[in-house]
Amino acid sequence: MSHMSRPRIAVSLAALAAISMLAGCGAGGSGQGDGASAESLTFWTPQTTPERLAVQESVAAAFEDETGIAVEVVPMAGADADQAIATGAASGDVPDVVLLASPQVSAWNAQGLIDTAAAAAAVESLGAETFNEHALEAVTLDGTVSAVPSDGWTHLVAYRADLLEQAGVEAPTSVAELAAAATTIKEQLGITGLAFGTQPGTASATEGVQSIFQSAGCELVEDGTVTIDSPACVEAAEHFLTLRNSSTQGDMDVPAAQAAYLAGDAAMLLFSTHILDELNGLAEATPVTCGECAGDPQFLAKNSKFLTVIDEDNPRQYGAILSYVVPTGAQSEAAQQFIEYAMSSGYIESLSAAAEGRIPLRNGTAESPTEYIDAWGDLGIGVDGAATTAEVYGEEFVAEMGEGINSVYLWGMGTGDTTLAGLVSSQGVLAAQIEQLYNGASAEEVTAAMKQAVEEVQAGL
Repeated sequence: MSHMSRPRIAVSLAALAAISMLAGCGAGGSGQGDGASAESLTFWTPQTTPERLAVQESVAAAFEDETGIAVEVVPMAGADADQAIATGAASGDVPDVVLLASPQVSAWNAQGLIDTAAAAAAVESLGAETFNEHALEAVTLDGTVSAVPSDGWTHLVAYRADLLEQAGVEAPTSVAELAAAATTIKEQLGITGLAFGTQPGTASATEGVQSIFQSAGCELVEDGTVTIDSPACVEAAEHFLTLRNSSTQGDMDVPAAQAAYLAGDAAMLLFSTHILDELNGLAEATPVTCGECAGDPQFLAKNSKFLTVIDEDNPRQYGAILSYVVPTGAQSEAAQQFIEYAMSSGYIESLSAAAEGRIPLRNGTAESPTEYIDAWGDLGIGVDGAATTAEVYGEEFVAEMGEGINSVYLWGMGTGDTTLAGLVSSQGVLAAQIEQLYNGASAEEVTAAMKQAVEEVQAGL
């Protein structure tokens, strides 16, 4: 993986409104609305690589064997889905099931494009108590469950236990301690304390800001009031600057931060769970390059530990949530049936491609509450799935990763502020202001500028 996270699915409100821009929707379903007699379904998925498509097609084939209902799996990137659903809604030709990121769920729901009754029925049938609570909150809009949470990833901090010991610092348990530890490491060892994306105005900085600020207890907006200038956010900005200054290599984009840790030039790394295969030398495109790694490709995996929750008193891990939705006008009964199959009998197989980035958001069943998160630890990671997470990092880490994914959080999720938060993120509003902090402006001045910029976006809604 060459990025802090897989590219997130952008939400384009303009695309949703531009129904007249496209002439047709080539992959749509029948739009009959009643799935009782469905013979086939259409499923749009953003998991578009050949390996991931093959897994999803296998699950669809097994579903057909069990029910007699065929499923056409259609690769559809997020932005393309936004445009195509708008056209399909106008013509009555929509897919039956779509896998979406949570900001898209909010946008589509606001446009009346989602059959929320089908999603709510699926969650009720599967058992709401078996789902990741935060993920379910993210798709509960206006008090109604609008989608069925499937899988996601979170940020974590990978750290070299050997280097922290050498620097004489304990594993941090809060953002404040993380900043102090990063500074000490730079001073004591002469290497980067925490490697992460800090280049102003970039997507890397957008994720870095949101991840650190969230974990420090900062909220972007609450009940329509922009709060990015609150005392908690001012303190978060101060910690962010300290962490940024712990770099010995200047400001980094995400690939540079990743490379620094893989080369042994950084003691800690803020990254998504996609780093798990890379640390063990299982990703040919991003090999480990530390001095010790030449003789032992697993050196980093053996010497790395993780903070799956940066602040245990404020468990808000930045990440991504993918959920199944049934579009308005789809074959709802059969679509619900497919979703329930994909979230039970076909669930583990669905997650098996690139498992390091597809962590279950349904923890288990009523009878076995941790069945799926436990099974996730036994899935292969890396291109060929040569090793499992549990084999490489241990069962304790799998349990800790369960805590991490159950702490997944995004500003505004599940509230009326979701659209604003999504636009602030996709437009890089906060990252555009962060350079002022680097140039000597106070944290109070920078967060005040952030607030003004966010309110300008809000005024345009």
